[in-house]
Amino acid sequence: EGQTKEHALLAFTLGVQQMIVALNKMDACQYSEQRYNDIKEEVSAYLKKVGYKPAKIPFVPISGWVGDNMIDRSSNMNWYKGPILLEALDLVNPPKRPTDKPLR
Repeated sequence: EGQTKEHALLAFTLGVQQMIVALNKMDACQYSEQRYNDIKEEVSAYLKKVGYKPAKIPFVPISGWVGDNMIDRSSNMNWYKGPILLEALDLVNPPKRPTDKPLR
């Protein structure tokens, strides 16, 4: 929990405007929708305090060990209807570079 808070604060401080929250190890809690909702609620509250808008952040439940919801949609989490991790990454907009300004 402490590391998640540190990373969120550091990302916001460094100007990171877009974020994806991947809730890993869903296999360890038997793919529980209740556990997903609990974590999402807690992390959303902190991200809001930091300055992010949680409604614009995709919270993707994944299992890195099994590969659930990373590249293909998992049948273990039929309750999740949002984008899988790969789709969420595709939705990130590249930052606008000031190409009309002098090189610094």
